[in-house]
Amino acid sequence: MSTKELQKLETIQNVCDKRIRQIDASKILNLSRRHIQRLVNQYRQFGANGLISKKRTKPSNRQFNATLKKQVIDLIQTHYVDFGPTLATEKLSEIHDIRLSTETIRKWMISVKLWKPRVKKRRKIYQPRARRDCIGELIQLDGSPHDWFEGRADKCTLLVFIDDATSAIMHLYFCDSESTFSYMAATKQYIEQHGKPVALYTDKHGVFRVNHASNKDRNKLTQYGRALKELNIELICANTPQAKGRVERANLTLQDRLVKEMRLAGINGIEEANEWLSSFIDNYNKRFAKPAKRQLNVHRPIYETPQELYDIFSWQTSRKVTKSLTIQYDKVMYLIEKTLENEHVVSKNIMVHDYPDGQIDIKYLGQSLDYNIFDKLERINQGEIVENKRLDAVLRLAMVEQERLESEGLRERSRSDTPRRQEQRRQSRMNPVMYDQTK
Repeated sequence: MSTKELQKLETIQNVCDKRIRQIDASKILNLSRRHIQRLVNQYRQFGANGLISKKRTKPSNRQFNATLKKQVIDLIQTHYVDFGPTLATEKLSEIHDIRLSTETIRKWMISVKLWKPRVKKRRKIYQPRARRDCIGELIQLDGSPHDWFEGRADKCTLLVFIDDATSAIMHLYFCDSESTFSYMAATKQYIEQHGKPVALYTDKHGVFRVNHASNKDRNKLTQYGRALKELNIELICANTPQAKGRVERANLTLQDRLVKEMRLAGINGIEEANEWLSSFIDNYNKRFAKPAKRQLNVHRPIYETPQELYDIFSWQTSRKVTKSLTIQYDKVMYLIEKTLENEHVVSKNIMVHDYPDGQIDIKYLGQSLDYNIFDKLERINQGEIVENKRLDAVLRLAMVEQERLESEGLRERSRSDTPRRQEQRRQSRMNPVMYDQTK
């Protein structure tokens, strides 16, 4: 007997034993008094079996007839054997004029093993984590791509720094995308304003960790990770988005409030927004920031000079100097100045610094080396000495070939182990005085 039938049995027994009246039993079971009388008669005649539903183990009166089910299954096996239930339902309705619910088709396909039901994943439970005690102990960092200017400018990304102890916004920075130089520029502004935090808490974006499948690359540092290591700032990658929920929730709030505030303020671009954001941050923190458990700011002061910061927040790549005092970096050959002092760097590994403002510096043991640029991108190769009478034709051919190289992107820089040039150009244009040092 089912749980409902067991409850019904207990109530009818009480009626038969005159513990309660039939009118009381009707209220308990939400049935009419006449139906209670029928149940009492069934119980007295057949006992507990008289209260069991007679429809049990019998097919429903509302089910589709077997002929229709067989017809539908035959059609699916013949024409739609690899279709899902939803698509199969649409085709049966459009082509064969058989209108059934998707759930009915799904159950019929499962019964003949034409469809394997998906197992619903068990919902993970993420319990809240206690806040850190001090300001600057853990800074949650995340990028939020969104149409921040509501069509008044191109879509862009907002880099958000949230203090874990107070939920206060420490820094905001608009950029084109979540690139290494974008995070470097934002982090440089952050530490110049607040100092060095103990740790940054981020996701598993390729800017923060090497996501290659090979085990030998797992322990390598990214350019951003290398910069934080030189600054003695710990970088922690969260395993799930829920682990850094404070910055994730702040992104939702900013996508609502910040968009409207910039509309009211008439902000129509990245440059204007980055200059205006400080006033918004102050107002936001007055409303939403919470007091820390301990009134202690653990941000550390910056001891690095502006030149050292300029070097740290650059894209650094090692290259080996050839016997002819040359190196290749990003499809460009660099000719190191031929001097007595530079001859000892032959066959040595030197460091190429690619700065956010587009400058290139070549250093050996911290000392800059003078160099000239010899562009090694794909060129026209005549392969023979050209006579004067053929010079016009060769030049015309060279112009056509150069246009082809430009249109096909063959003269663009490599992006395998070098920064995005577009991001460099944007940052240099947006804030040419972002760095105090120039090369």
